[in-house]
Amino acid sequence: MDFQLGDTVQMRKTHPCGSDAWDIVRTGADIKLRCCGCGRVVMMDRLLFEKRMKKVLHRAEDKERED
Repeated sequence: MDFQLGDTVQMRKTHPCGSDAWDIVRTGADIKLRCCGCGRVVMMDRLLFEKRMKKVLHRAEDKERED
């Protein structure tokens, strides 16, 4: 999987708030994500994250260029 800190990813299932977009806050053995809809922070195992991630919506480099 090709993702890094600061990327916005789309997950297969939506969050109860209705959003399916998440910002990657921390990477390592576990991945820490922040919901783009409500701001909830969750951590999940890297293997579980890779199974549940659908695609990368925005790359961290693209966000830096916009600013």
